Amino acid sequence: MQDTFKQLISVEQLQTLISHQIDNQELVILDASIPAVGDKKQVLPAWPNVTISNAKRFDLKGDFSDLSSSLSHTMPNEAQFELAAQSLGINKNSQIVIYDDIGVYSAPRAWWMFKAMGFKHVAVLDGGLPAWLEKNKAASVSSISNEIASGNFIAQFDPSYFCDHQLVLAAINTPGIITLDARSANRFSGSVNEPRVGVRSGHIPKSLNLPYAQLFINGKFLSKNELMLILNSIAQVEEQLLFSCGSGVTACILALAADICGYQKLSVYDGSWSEWGSDAALPVESD
Repeated sequence: MQDTFKQLISVEQLQTLISHQIDNQELVILDASIPAVGDKKQVLPAWPNVTISNAKRFDLKGDFSDLSSSLSHTMPNEAQFELAAQSLGINKNSQIVIYDDIGVYSAPRAWWMFKAMGFKHVAVLDGGLPAWLEKNKAASVSSISNEIASGNFIAQFDPSYFCDHQLVLAAINTPGIITLDARSANRFSGSVNEPRVGVRSGHIPKSLNLPYAQLFINGKFLSKNELMLILNSIAQVEEQLLFSCGSGVTACILALAADICGYQKLSVYDGSWSEWGSDAALPVESD
């Protein structure tokens, strides 16, 4: 495959890849959709009834989650991730394209997980399934069988891609480390109750709010220049950024935007507010 994608890929670019792939052995399309937390309007998930043709299911809540954790969709260990990826037919030379049925929501989480496992040729479909359908591109009912040939994907976990509450706690009073919270402004301020039972309202002290929706227009990412204007107003490129949200999913949207803009010291707080807000020993601020 001549063209490789490592951040975003457009509907048109994906269509070109599909058209040029005679046997599709190198191209792997993954559906990483999950329901949005607290979204009362969402209908039944598109998977498996409406999918991009030949897409495979990236099970963010099952195969690709540490089910021994009390927190939602936390990062699995290296062995579990490798086995799950191999079972999807992913090879060392695959080009992975990940989408979700909301637009850009959970796909960046899967993208970040692959990067943390040392895989580079992975991209998020900008606009996701809605953008694909809007362009009248072909969709189908999932026909993936349980007889997918096992791939030769090898996981090499880099722990710097994720951080725990101890690092976030230390960062509160550490110059040059900034924690960004991707939740909505009213959740960050503590003016509304959290959607998860037993989780306090508010935010991590000294953290800054960057609601992930501010990075989009019509369901797609803003241009690189527009993203840089937003991020450069918050942090210098050489500073370290920690990303938090409700459960470590939309924090990865901020991580993707920062990666696009050239920031390199990036880490996602895997437990995010689900953990922090549940632990009475950890400090909380509200506006």
